[in-house]
Amino acid sequence: MQYYSTNRKATLANLEKAVVKGLAEDRGLYMPEQIKQLPKEFFDNIQDLSFQELSYKVADAFFGEDVDAESLKGIVYDTLSFDCPVKKVTDNIYSLELFHGPTLAFKDVGARFMARLLQYFIKKEDETKEVNVLVATSGDTGSAVANGFLGVEGIHVYVLYPKGKVSPIQECQFTTLGKNITAIEVDGVFDDCQALVKNAFMDEELNRHMKLTSANSINVARFLPQSFYYFNAYARMKAIGLADNLVMCVPSGNFGNICSALFGRKMGLPVKRFIAANNANDIFYNYLQTGKYEPKASIQTLANAMDVGDPSNFARIYDLHHGDHKAITEYISGATYKDGQIRETMRQCYKETGYILDPHGACGYQALKELLRESEGEVGVFCETAHPAKFKEKVDEILGIDVEIPERLADFMKGTKQSVPLSKDFAEFKNYLMNQ
Repeated sequence: MQYYSTNRKATLANLEKAVVKGLAEDRGLYMPEQIKQLPKEFFDNIQDLSFQELSYKVADAFFGEDVDAESLKGIVYDTLSFDCPVKKVTDNIYSLELFHGPTLAFKDVGARFMARLLQYFIKKEDETKEVNVLVATSGDTGSAVANGFLGVEGIHVYVLYPKGKVSPIQECQFTTLGKNITAIEVDGVFDDCQALVKNAFMDEELNRHMKLTSANSINVARFLPQSFYYFNAYARMKAIGLADNLVMCVPSGNFGNICSALFGRKMGLPVKRFIAANNANDIFYNYLQTGKYEPKASIQTLANAMDVGDPSNFARIYDLHHGDHKAITEYISGATYKDGQIRETMRQCYKETGYILDPHGACGYQALKELLRESEGEVGVFCETAHPAKFKEKVDEILGIDVEIPERLADFMKGTKQSVPLSKDFAEFKNYLMNQ
């Protein structure tokens, strides 16, 4: 499979180059030249397949031309060592719980898959030069990538995160690991972290000094495997006879997660439509209303992992639909919620159903409550993207409860913070890397 850049000025790349480079030479994001349709029989029998089985079939359609079958199956089965259940919240709204991986967040799948795929290419080429992974995080990406790559031979990870703008538990998950993981505490916002990563890829001197790639959702190996979730959601809903009029709602920040879902639909996944749920960072919501994409500085909110003012994967969504606003809005709608609305949704949901939402899942749940067309028989599934204990201080205060911290999260909190403080100035960041 060949991959082209969304900016259309870079040369075509094979999968290995797309994964190792992360970002194309013209600063565009890589896109597969073709998206293969999955056969009707796959969907006819999908409810009988396990999460691992159906995910391998999807992965084969994406990566089968470039990775041998045995290795690809090993990567998928190793990545998906947990289940991904759908739980009923109300009569027509279900939660797809994506927080059963190592760091209790949806990004575990993409991070672990990419770590194994990158390792596969390093071993295949007998690469001796260390690969350096740069990843910007607004919360969950950093912990997922750090833990996905922890101890992987031949790879060093630098996690850039905005100072004071991630939850204490999120911070513990990537600043206490050591080994091949370095946390960089940037005095700025997520967009500053993301800009540092993108500028690093474009700096010729820095790239001569060290081999760089990214594990953000700009990397095809990070975002494409997240489509597994949506095929699994359809399978589980079909198993209970509720898949015929399915609406998926995805809390969205950098838009890698919903972008993977849209790729799934292009492969034949029979989801009727999608809702992108934003917090107060409403850039995509405004695009849907106006047809104008106008990025702006991100706003700090309760749902911090979605605090993105210029979502990278918008370029992929735009390219996937050939820049046609009408085609995008035909089956994608949006919603946006400020902190006060998120708080009220969390309280109401807990009071009425007993279900504990985290601030990000709350955006998805509320969007379905407001936008689901019950008269048309629609059933909605929203992504609950992280365990509520990852935002314990906020959840406890809003709901007046004491959320139990799972043992694996508690273990992270026992570690000692190790981080490198830097400004948002690229020259300072470059100088730091040049001395590594």
